[in-house]
Amino acid sequence: MTGFAVFTSVSALSTLPVSDPFAPLFVSNALLGLFDWFLQVVVGGVFSWLAGVTGLQFLSYPYMQRAYLSVLCIGIVGPLVGSFLVYRDLSMVGDTLAHTAFTGVAAALFLDATLALAVPPLVGALVVAILAALLVQVLVEYTGARSDAALAMVLTGGFGLGSVLISLTDGGISVGINQYLFGSLATVSRADVGLLVSMGLVVVVAVSVAYRPLLYVTFDETAARASRVHVGAVNTLLSVLTAFVVVSAMRIMGVILVAALLVIPVVTASRLGRSYKHSLLYGVLAGEIAGVAGVTLAYLYGLAAGGSIVLVAIAGFVVIQLGLRIR
Repeated sequence: MTGFAVFTSVSALSTLPVSDPFAPLFVSNALLGLFDWFLQVVVGGVFSWLAGVTGLQFLSYPYMQRAYLSVLCIGIVGPLVGSFLVYRDLSMVGDTLAHTAFTGVAAALFLDATLALAVPPLVGALVVAILAALLVQVLVEYTGARSDAALAMVLTGGFGLGSVLISLTDGGISVGINQYLFGSLATVSRADVGLLVSMGLVVVVAVSVAYRPLLYVTFDETAARASRVHVGAVNTLLSVLTAFVVVSAMRIMGVILVAALLVIPVVTASRLGRSYKHSLLYGVLAGEIAGVAGVTLAYLYGLAAGGSIVLVAIAGFVVIQLGLRIR
């Protein structure tokens, strides 16, 4: 396709009516049109070619292409952020933020049901998850609470608040909540993929820029403080990035399982690399394999996508451990 043809395609797409709830997240209709072109022409073209080569026709279905693109992004950002959590013994941060993000979804649906105030559920989830991450940090730094106790308090408190919001509508929003609790392949929309890709880019750029401070604080926080590294700012950044990963993965993984790709691929790769960077790369590879294999099995056998991805990730961990012991 020539440059002029690409420009014409993008311009035409940018004039399409915008009905997605996440359209405000894009800077302009031109960017939305560019993403549409990427999704339809680039991603669609690659997967259609794969469908022709492999004979797997489901690879040509648009909703499966969106699902695969989503898990490919999750497979990168999950281990990328999760590695800093696992090596700091903060593996439960992802689970805590996932359960509090559930409250954000419930709050958004509650406002829509009671006040007719249309708040996109994932936007509500992101706001609440970030606030929960900051609250955990405040509890640890200013109340003297242990990190595991602070995480438990925020997790249970957040999930409890979400349950109360559901009960206030006599369970009327519970149907809408289910897809966020357990995830779904069929309901992954263009807007969801756009949000995930946008968040994924933010996470990758942020980790690349702040890699050295993150690494320093992860392995020797005391020395980092002595070297005048702003530990509080680094911790805040890590918490916010974790919230981004958790919320972006909710639509496929679901609240209950979303933390799995923050932890399992990292643990799987922890004994494979000769350095932290090598382990990080192996973790991303393990996350990608688990995501792609899990989505494929979910489609072929009618399984829950999140559960399939988690079980494949655990199977990978078991295989690696057995292989290391045999060797």
